Amino acid sequence: MHKYKNIAKGVLLFTLVVFLYAFSAKRNTDLPIAKTNIEFVGEDHLLISKNIVDKLLIQNQQAVECMPKDILDLNELESKISSHPMIEKAEVYLTVNGEVRVEVAQRKPLARVISEPSFYIDSRGEMMPLSPEHSARVILVYGDVDASNLEAVNELLQYIAQDEFLKLYVTEIIVNEEQQFSLAMRTYDFEVVVGTTKDLDKKMNNFKAFYQKAKKDKLLQTYKTVNLHFDRQVVCTKF
Repeated sequence: MHKYKNIAKGVLLFTLVVFLYAFSAKRNTDLPIAKTNIEFVGEDHLLISKNIVDKLLIQNQQAVECMPKDILDLNELESKISSHPMIEKAEVYLTVNGEVRVEVAQRKPLARVISEPSFYIDSRGEMMPLSPEHSARVILVYGDVDASNLEAVNELLQYIAQDEFLKLYVTEIIVNEEQQFSLAMRTYDFEVVVGTTKDLDKKMNNFKAFYQKAKKDKLLQTYKTVNLHFDRQVVCTKF
């Protein structure tokens, strides 16, 4: 008999725990959302303001603070925020204290194409609009850039971004009518003629070897063009 009493007490205790958990969960669901917290990750300069992200937190024509938790669609909010042209990815989730937290990763511009209208090329090689909030300090690209040559421009940009020397000194890319590339340098006035992106490794290694030698000989300021288009040599013209 004592054994059955213990079993009955155990069942009763288990039922009570389940009831209290269900009651607590239901009560928590019925409570209004406490607040929203928007955080940007990965960048110091904001291309989009918190105010704009906050305006995207609308569902069924209601701000999320006015909605019951049980009908809040977090996936829909993530998709809506991520679709903004300045945003690469967004994560939206509810915390245990009823707060809606939004973590936003901005798209990262690598270059600004000077055209009408001007636009950025981001780290994924895609076009993105300029930001009204902040002007990114990136490489400037002059010439006609569109879908037909965007891949080649991005290949050169990615190469520069991954090379510490080029990232420090290259300030401009010029695209001519024949879709050939030239570079402008931060310190010196000479133009670096790259040509196409074919054999980019070889061309840039030749250029860096030339640069170090000419810098040692104090000749860099005397050159007008440095042509990397030829195989196994760097051809220069002087002022």
